[in-house]
Amino acid sequence: MVLVLNGVLQDDCPMDTNSLFLQHPVYRDYAQQLHSIQAKSVGPVGLLYVGQREMAAAAPHDKNINIIGADDATTCIIVVVRHSGSGAVALAHFDGSGVDEAVCTMVSRVQELALGYPEGRIELQLIGGYRDSQGYGEDVFYSIMQSFHKHHLEIDLTQACVGELNTMLRGEINCPIIYGVGVNIKTGEIFPASFPDRGPDRQLRDARIFMGSQTVLDIYDSTLGMLRIGPFNYDPLRGADLWLSQTDEFLLQHLSSSPDVEPPHFAPQVRATIRFIQENQFPAVTVFRDNRPRYFRRDDATGCWTLVRY
Repeated sequence: MVLVLNGVLQDDCPMDTNSLFLQHPVYRDYAQQLHSIQAKSVGPVGLLYVGQREMAAAAPHDKNINIIGADDATTCIIVVVRHSGSGAVALAHFDGSGVDEAVCTMVSRVQELALGYPEGRIELQLIGGYRDSQGYGEDVFYSIMQSFHKHHLEIDLTQACVGELNTMLRGEINCPIIYGVGVNIKTGEIFPASFPDRGPDRQLRDARIFMGSQTVLDIYDSTLGMLRIGPFNYDPLRGADLWLSQTDEFLLQHLSSSPDVEPPHFAPQVRATIRFIQENQFPAVTVFRDNRPRYFRRDDATGCWTLVRY
């Protein structure tokens, strides 16, 4: 009994997005407000980009970050947890894997960052999960809502731009209206966004997902002020050359949950990831030497993440 919908504590968790919007039509207004905000293309300076099956948390006073964000969410859902008293925020990109554990981590990170600040509420915002023909987005929505509903704290759902509220028709095909969002950690403002630069170690981070890791990786150490990747390992990929010989359309149809609405960079990104896996069949040996994470510090001159050399 911990989800708060439109200010009312809930006994039961909504089974799907339709039930939520039917019982609480105010979420239609909240989604419309988000749609009315001009989308921004966010550059790398001051950005902490969160990829699929990743999460990160930061406080407003963090000098290394201005914007935390994620995009490329079709059937996935971007989840924002914010403490209203301190402004501490956590953001995750969920596809249904590792949700229970990650939800607990997100809330605890925000609580830790809020220590010493005025009391406030834990606010939850969901963006993504368009109405796809297979119902993948609905499955992700339900897993997220269940995980938050099981949490012992009261959590106030303040945005649910998901399902039909994040769906438009293009010809005869449903497609997402918003693919990504950014959060200004100084002000708490949330806005539709795209991110041409997705941060360092992109292929390494994508390889973890491609090779089947089911966990959500916390990629930011707010105490050190550093981006942190790994360590992790995976088994060699069989048939990599066969995958690389296929057409973009084949990769789309076989590796995407929403092939009709993926952004243009989907197939090139997959190819780059497969090549990386080919070249790094045992990342525990070739990437994470001595089983240490890869740390990145914000460069004062460029504002971009740079690898910390040991």
